[in-house]
Amino acid sequence: MTTANTNTSSKAPKDQQRFRLPDIPDREPDEVTQYDQLFKDGRSRDLAFHLGNPESTLVEADRWIAPDADFDKRRARYPDLLVAFGVDPELYRASNGYIVEEQGKAPDFVLEVASESTGENDVGDKREYYQALGIPEYWRFDETGEHHGTKLAGDILVEGRYQSIEIEELAGGVLQGYSRMLGLNLRWEAGRLVFHDPATGDPIATLESERSRADAAEVRADRERGGRVRAEARADTAEARNRELEEELRRLREG
Repeated sequence: MTTANTNTSSKAPKDQQRFRLPDIPDREPDEVTQYDQLFKDGRSRDLAFHLGNPESTLVEADRWIAPDADFDKRRARYPDLLVAFGVDPELYRASNGYIVEEQGKAPDFVLEVASESTGENDVGDKREYYQALGIPEYWRFDETGEHHGTKLAGDILVEGRYQSIEIEELAGGVLQGYSRMLGLNLRWEAGRLVFHDPATGDPIATLESERSRADAAEVRADRERGGRVRAEARADTAEARNRELEEELRRLREG
């Protein structure tokens, strides 16, 4: 493994004996679109929850993807969203990014959100770079369609070359394309990015929807408990009344 420090003395801390990618540059102000679409409302968090297996699945952003430890930021890129299955998240964090050689495979899915300062690179240099790395799917989302030339686009790797994924238009101007890697539909809905589950016919669960479902389940449970308590109370009352009638009949017979 290439190291940042040639001193491999056993006294040197472990994190100084390995290569770490540098932090990415400060983002341009207009790149707030990435935050708005993926993080402000927790879409990346919801996607990570939906995909599960956090011990071997990465759902990350804002760190470099490099083919190996011979890092050259003139050719390396950092995506707005990265998904990789069957990898080592701890290795990703230790390297401060995704090193293909280190993980033994390319990420499975990357997505770029358009901004004025990045739109040209998203459809040009980044597409070529992700294709060269062998990333199976590359998606682009553009709130307005002004910077990518289209609002939603995806590519799938076929024999080493990207081919366009079919995007269909649904009712209400919704655009949709299917990601084989995620097993989900990506949708452009009124300028918002939505991960839609074809298995349920609904968007993937969000923290808010899960809370609402838990609250509704608790309300139902409380109603059921209340119903059982009332039924038990009615049964106790009926039993007590029966005992009173039996006692009254006994007195009448004896009297």
